[in-house]
Amino acid sequence: MSASGLVILMDTPGGLDTSMRTIAKSILNAPLPVIVFIHPSGARAASAGVIITIAAHVAAMTPGTNIGAAHPVAIGIGGQMDETMAEKVEKDAVAYVKGIAKKRGRNEEWAAKAVLKSESITAEEALKLGVIDIVASDVNHLLSQIDNRRIVLPKGEQVLKTRHAQIREKKMGLRLQILSTISNPNIAYILFLIGLAGLYFEFSNPGAILPGVIGGMSLILAFFALQTLPVNYAGVLLILFAIVLFIAEIKVISHGLLTVAGIISLVMGSLLLFDSPEPALRVSLQILVPVVTVLSLFFVAVISLVVKAQLRKKLTGKEEMEGMEGVAVTDIHDHGKVLIKGEYWNAKSDGNIVQGKQIRVNSVEGLTLNVEEIN
Repeated sequence: MSASGLVILMDTPGGLDTSMRTIAKSILNAPLPVIVFIHPSGARAASAGVIITIAAHVAAMTPGTNIGAAHPVAIGIGGQMDETMAEKVEKDAVAYVKGIAKKRGRNEEWAAKAVLKSESITAEEALKLGVIDIVASDVNHLLSQIDNRRIVLPKGEQVLKTRHAQIREKKMGLRLQILSTISNPNIAYILFLIGLAGLYFEFSNPGAILPGVIGGMSLILAFFALQTLPVNYAGVLLILFAIVLFIAEIKVISHGLLTVAGIISLVMGSLLLFDSPEPALRVSLQILVPVVTVLSLFFVAVISLVVKAQLRKKLTGKEEMEGMEGVAVTDIHDHGKVLIKGEYWNAKSDGNIVQGKQIRVNSVEGLTLNVEEIN
């Protein structure tokens, strides 16, 4: 059975300009009525959501919702525009939203203010100003109110018959649910830090494999999400610089100064990561504080383990190492890694040793072991 209309439940902080224009164009040229309903209470239509709502044949809101703040912002990594480009984008957005508002008979002046001044209003104010058509408590209340309303479709005028309409709910598919979830700034931030932590652990302890795999996958998902968010280059660079400082702590004896500097850089980068006046497009402090705390403790723990391992290696005598047995973590010829008594060592061999084979230490040269395969 084909549908006679579409009700879109709206609750969004905004999104990509290209996606918004695609959606608005589809609504404006839709062969059936499209009703956008900002619902439930506490929901909002901000940024791109404003234009999509205005484009609908019928625009409605639930008490306790708001609409507005449609000023365009640059998104993606390094999401910033120079003054000239910002002015062009702003004027284009104003012309676009005013054109749609005029077509739908809605308040053009307010639509322009939503873009130019990021003005935001409640459901009752939106109805009074002619921004929306209906204030309704739920979908059934909405359908009863718009019954017999006349709307204009590309094929001509149509009278809505919705009072006794059968409602069929179409939920978001699993793929879209996943994409929607990871595009949340809090989730994107956590994925980004998990990715960096995983790769850091892998490089600090070669051969662990799993942390590297998890880190790589998390970074890929994070970079996908960051393309849809207003990311600040300074925030990204400060977080990356924090990782560099944590790595340097392993190589240089700074008595913890580099670790402290790394934690400060991590906190500053986290605060600056998303550049938006909209709270929904920034990392929540309730997420940021515990995540930074846990991650800082993680780095401190890893650094402590690595430094202790290095000190043990320096204190271990050559004679004691000779004859010890272990396993090849990587393929070994000119160089490779071996695991002996829970410690990773650089190793080399006169022959080829395949990863996973048992090895024996013949001699020690500095921090590199000469090993042979145990047959």
